[in-house]
Amino acid sequence: MARMTAAQAAVEILKAEGVTHLFGLPGAAINPFYSAMRTNGGLTHILARHVEGASHMAEGYTRAKAGNIGVCIGTSGPAGTDMITGLYSASADSIPILCITGQAPVAKLHKEDFQAVDITSIAKPLTKMAMTVLEPAQVPGAFQQAFHLMRSGRPGPVLIDLPIDVQMAEIEFDIETYQPLPVYKPSASRAQIEKALDLLAASEKPLIIAGGGVINADAADLLVEFAELTGVPVVPTLMGWGSIPDDHELAAGMVGLQTSHRYGNATMLESDFVLGIGNRWANRHTGNTLDAYTAGRTFVHVDIEPTQIGRVFAPDYGIVSDARAALELFVEVARERKAAGLLADRGAWAASCQERKGRLLRKTDFDNVPIKPQRVYQEMNQAFGRDTRYVTTIGLSQIQAAQMLHVYGPRNWINAGQAGPLGWTLPAALGVATADPDGTVVALSGDYDFQFMIEELAVGAQFNIPYVHVVVNNAYLGLIRQAQRAFDMDYHVQLSFENVNAPELNGYGVDHVKVAEGLGCKAIRVFDPNELGAAFEQAKKLAAEFRVPVIVEVILERVTNVSMSGAGIDAVNEWEPVAAQASDAPSALLNTLA
Repeated sequence: MARMTAAQAAVEILKAEGVTHLFGLPGAAINPFYSAMRTNGGLTHILARHVEGASHMAEGYTRAKAGNIGVCIGTSGPAGTDMITGLYSASADSIPILCITGQAPVAKLHKEDFQAVDITSIAKPLTKMAMTVLEPAQVPGAFQQAFHLMRSGRPGPVLIDLPIDVQMAEIEFDIETYQPLPVYKPSASRAQIEKALDLLAASEKPLIIAGGGVINADAADLLVEFAELTGVPVVPTLMGWGSIPDDHELAAGMVGLQTSHRYGNATMLESDFVLGIGNRWANRHTGNTLDAYTAGRTFVHVDIEPTQIGRVFAPDYGIVSDARAALELFVEVARERKAAGLLADRGAWAASCQERKGRLLRKTDFDNVPIKPQRVYQEMNQAFGRDTRYVTTIGLSQIQAAQMLHVYGPRNWINAGQAGPLGWTLPAALGVATADPDGTVVALSGDYDFQFMIEELAVGAQFNIPYVHVVVNNAYLGLIRQAQRAFDMDYHVQLSFENVNAPELNGYGVDHVKVAEGLGCKAIRVFDPNELGAAFEQAKKLAAEFRVPVIVEVILERVTNVSMSGAGIDAVNEWEPVAAQASDAPSALLNTLA
């Protein structure tokens, strides 16, 4: 057998498991691993500017393509603790990433050595496995188990902590005979699928809720086929957005307190049966008053994780299954029943859902200066094509974008859904663009999200990772400002100040254009809504020409209250005028207004 260092064995296993890109920062305790990468070759490393940024790059890389597993690397001290936010975000959204940390020597782990921290104990609640490898010969098994766990059951992250002496020790390892461990995913039985379809058959106004599990399982094609076979309209969750194209005749809109459509909520309240596949019944989807969401409806819940069944409310029937395995059977049984004439005609119900979709629209066509945010999303719909991948995380920008943008395919809406960490968008977009270098990647941030990890723009410039980043700037923590209304305050949420170096900003504070240019990127600032379309076209050209991130900063009105609810899906506040005529929402996919 070949003799090599444990770090070299780890590098070879990464390649054997399909890893091609890693994101991280070298440091003293992880240098043996970096040496192995350099010596062995075959891996592309992207040098982050902040280790949390590296973890979010790994997330974006995983989320961009089925089968990808992003890897982030750093030391186990402050670098490891910096990556905890990425592990939390990945865990919350069932995203497999591998975090590799370099640790102090084994003999010094209990001696409070420099940057020696018990990173495995810190990471355990947020990972499927967190392990400090104390014996060099255990390194291959640890990495093999890591990939097995990340891919099996509900996907999720793993952390492997490698003491420096463990990395450097030589072991016997034969990569030629290495094989990944078989992946385990629970599968529904035919009897379970038939029972679920029997319950559906007893309904008059059924809906399918498609969650992020459909995307993770790469099962969007099966979901659409099943919906078309049965004629049942589909409501994607925020994490499942793109599982059915927004312009499909069975796409019924999104439901929830914030990232929802008026017509989606109205359709949900009209329904009498709900089949949830790969979803968590998250509170931003169901609302805090579950009675409004559940009353008068029969629920079937399909999820890969057994403990998700009944976690938020008890369904009438639960099935533990990977979404793809379940949908394969749903399609098989539905085909048989359709051929036998046993499927009901859902045409009238689907038509009523489409009627609401064409009528209950929010207004987007505003000519105000400063710019109203609705106009930004209207112009984005017109400027960016069907294959655009949108990347965002949290805030009024994310909420309103989900209400007004259009998404047409799986993994074209990439969002840190449950954790929602500020600063996530920029590094995640770099990870997405690394995974899809020839695609159109468009990130969307409010000014505060953008400022959190703005230094990562230099990564895009250094490694020629082009994408377009739309920054909607109201110089406010907009979502928190709106939440503070309940406390009758506007406290420490303003980001505005008179910038002595940029008087043209008129008190909007940070000069994002100069910062972006200083970090090696291109940037455009827009004050007039009628210039948005041209700015987006210019941004696309600049990204293609210079192969760097291109920022389009849009100066918004300071205060916009965005449609949302603090209670239930039947009580969403519509702060802005709704569309009264067709010209009020010109980029709406279906507009039946006069």
